[in-house]
Amino acid sequence: MKISTIIPTYNNADYIEEAINSVLAQSHPVDEIIVIDDGSSDDTETRVNAIAQKTDKLSYIKQHNQGPSVARNHGIELANGDWIAFLDADDRWPKNKIALQIAALQREPSLQLIAGDMAETDQQGNVQVESVLAKHQLLEPFKRLAGRPLNNALTALVNKNFIPTGTVLVKRSALIETGSFNPGIHFGEDLELWAKIACHHPITCLPERLMYRRQHGANATQNTGPMLEDLVKVMNSVSHYGTKQLKQQGTKPSSLVASALTGLGYWHFKQSNYKQARKVFVTSVKTQISKRALLYAAICLLPETVIKRLKALKQKSTKLPPRPTI
Repeated sequence: MKISTIIPTYNNADYIEEAINSVLAQSHPVDEIIVIDDGSSDDTETRVNAIAQKTDKLSYIKQHNQGPSVARNHGIELANGDWIAFLDADDRWPKNKIALQIAALQREPSLQLIAGDMAETDQQGNVQVESVLAKHQLLEPFKRLAGRPLNNALTALVNKNFIPTGTVLVKRSALIETGSFNPGIHFGEDLELWAKIACHHPITCLPERLMYRRQHGANATQNTGPMLEDLVKVMNSVSHYGTKQLKQQGTKPSSLVASALTGLGYWHFKQSNYKQARKVFVTSVKTQISKRALLYAAICLLPETVIKRLKALKQKSTKLPPRPTI
């Protein structure tokens, strides 16, 4: 078993050394580290090459800026390992990350993807959230699973993506088989890939912390629209690729797409983009009939002044105190 670690980076010189050193410090060593520099303009190259002079495990490759999916795919192509681990340049691993995954694989040799829990830190690396699985009420179920293959993993994933990319250890052949990361999706490309793998291979998520993710405090609100648009792309892809598996697991593929479309339509509605909102709601209804999508599609036909009044009434009603019970 040979493990390759792929670290894509773009202008993360302040953190890249910590990320690489956390891989080099693993109690179960990896066989190689491939840093794919996606067109950085800072001194990333100097810092990485300084570490490369001290170890023969580290390779540095620079490419024109093409996004993290292309960078990771480039690393997968170059990797010599039959197992691949990913780490973003501003995150880090605990020392036992790979050891915990190897132990899980020894207990369950059928596994082809092993993920795990993670902590969230501030920019200085101080832990702010001890367990993201616990944050989303998923820690106890994964404790009970204890590293065994997850039943109905595909349905579980599309309901809630519980796989942080930086915790993943995955069979390289499974990545190649599914086409690796989709460069046409900028938000959720990881979910699409893990879902495709879950269609055909056993996967699990360990309840142990396998990564520290650094939070930069960037304003995510401005990206909400593009994220929801890409979620529609993800659900379209997964529902097509995993039609048979989803049906076997009791999930209608069309419901995934319709739900994603309704979410996108509602975002446009909140932004007062009523023409675009109605278009999306109608597409959702054509995919699968939904009372909510039908209602909002109809509301979008009303005069804008009427819609504003309806919004104001709804907002007012949500602020009213609860009615007393007898």
